[in-house]
Amino acid sequence: MLDLKQFLLWCTALNYALLLVWFLTFALAHDWMYRLHQNWYRLTVERFDALNWAGMAAYKIGIILLNLVPLAALCLVKMR
Repeated sequence: MLDLKQFLLWCTALNYALLLVWFLTFALAHDWMYRLHQNWYRLTVERFDALNWAGMAAYKIGIILLNLVPLAALCLVKMR
């Protein structure tokens, strides 16, 4: 069975992989993403970009607070 340290490490890796996919999709297929979301929401390109950047930033902060900080705390406690 996985211990908590390995679990948090895998969660961190998978969450960063998802964040990377989001960024690459946003960077490489921006117009397609914008057109797709334009079907549901009336957004300007500037607002669409701002929402995506804010979403990526919030997701990254969530990864740090919910995965990396507990992982670092476990590593520090295990060192003692």
